[in-house]
Amino acid sequence: MRVLLVEDDEMIGRSLKQALEGAGWSADWVRDGELAQSALGDGGYTCVLLDLGLPKQDGTEVLRRARERGDATPVLVLTARDGLDDRIHSLDLGADDYLLKPFEFRELLARMRAVVRRRDGAAHSLVGSGVLQLDLTTREVVVNGEREALTAREFALLHALLERPGAILSREQLENRIYGWGEEVTSNAIDVLIHGMRRKLGADSIRNVRGLGWRVAA
Repeated sequence: MRVLLVEDDEMIGRSLKQALEGAGWSADWVRDGELAQSALGDGGYTCVLLDLGLPKQDGTEVLRRARERGDATPVLVLTARDGLDDRIHSLDLGADDYLLKPFEFRELLARMRAVVRRRDGAAHSLVGSGVLQLDLTTREVVVNGEREALTAREFALLHALLERPGAILSREQLENRIYGWGEEVTSNAIDVLIHGMRRKLGADSIRNVRGLGWRVAA
């Protein structure tokens, strides 16, 4: 899955990006508020990690503008501002959670999973319906009660499809959800991923709608 990291501190940003990618996320990193606005406008993110003290445009302004234009992407604020008023203001502007620096990376991952679950309307770690579900904690797919391990990109692809079962996602939409900036994407990358998923989950698990894209059954 793809995350937008908005952090102006070089050391923190570099270490977080590396840790996120090591945990299976595709991470795009920007260092100021204006670049964050531009990246959010392009869409495709599962969640946003947002620092508040940013150059060019403060993090609270980034958050305010995103919510005003109807962007519902989950936002987890990461900041050293520990005042109660700062926390209340960020939450009232539309932040989904608030984590003070310094923090443990494992807690950050848990909070990211939590805001994604809430966005998906799930109270527990399983999302999806019917015979096909994803476990956000173990990053496994559950098919008819049986668990199957997934690669990071397989997990991101299936999560995108299971957010709205029955909806058709185009090749471009799936690429935007799976791959970050600078990652090489071959013309048949999505086809190869889906072929591998069908071998694991069954030929009818992901259905092609000719000329439009792919979907999972509602």
